[in-house]
Amino acid sequence: MGSSSSSNGCSVFLLVFAVVVATASAGNFYEDFDITWGDQRAKIFNGGQLLSLSLNQASGSGFQSKKEYLFGRIDMQLKLVAGNSAGTVTAYYLSSQGATHDEIDFEFLGNLSGDPYVLHTNVFTQGQGNREQQFYLWFDPTRNFHTYSISWTAQHIIFLVDNVPIRLFKNAESMGVPFPKNQPMRLYSSLWNADDWATRGGLVKTDWSKAPFTAYYRNFRANTSTAASTFSGSAYQLEGLGPYGRRRLRWVQKNFMIYNYCTDLKRFPQGLPPECKHSRFNL
Repeated sequence: MGSSSSSNGCSVFLLVFAVVVATASAGNFYEDFDITWGDQRAKIFNGGQLLSLSLNQASGSGFQSKKEYLFGRIDMQLKLVAGNSAGTVTAYYLSSQGATHDEIDFEFLGNLSGDPYVLHTNVFTQGQGNREQQFYLWFDPTRNFHTYSISWTAQHIIFLVDNVPIRLFKNAESMGVPFPKNQPMRLYSSLWNADDWATRGGLVKTDWSKAPFTAYYRNFRANTSTAASTFSGSAYQLEGLGPYGRRRLRWVQKNFMIYNYCTDLKRFPQGLPPECKHSRFNL
């Protein structure tokens, strides 16, 4: 009986492992993305394994996925603009289209040399955002590639950095809060000038003598199979946050969160958004 059970367990392991490899293998930028603007400022090289976006005084650049996604996990490794990146924004996000679009945002706000990047996150539902949380990172995102992930189900959205959860946005439709669950989204990224607001509220402008500014991308993965996602060593990929994931989330939010709309009483004098009144919906 023990031998049969072990054999069956091994077979299940191999089957699920095969599914993971099939559904979550690294993509090829030629096959998975279209460069949408920026002329020659956006480039794909190394046989489709590496992509770069650049910004100069004439223009930024951007790309979008060929496919749309409805739920799953998206991973991308980025190496951000090095040096004096003040005024620049590297945006990496899922979005649908139209006035009532849904959107799940990572935005990296550049800064002066030696000052930390600000990681800006937001969730739009039916065209309405205003759910910002901002963080410093616990590493220099310009020295090496790091993985930025969105795990999206009908129950929650989890933002992850190097597989560490930094934000959890739960479905609070029971409280009348819309949740993005009906509109498929494409993955977009762009590098652009936003020196009217990006760095210290627009006080620090882009130093064009440092141009071109360049960010790099590699190892894109799109995993839309819940069955595969649950077998990856990370219980919080698509299954929610377990005890370890919750501890990591609290660690990030205690030590690295610098803005949370759910605590901004001046911004919401008539009362905080309903999901903010119950921390289990929005951490």
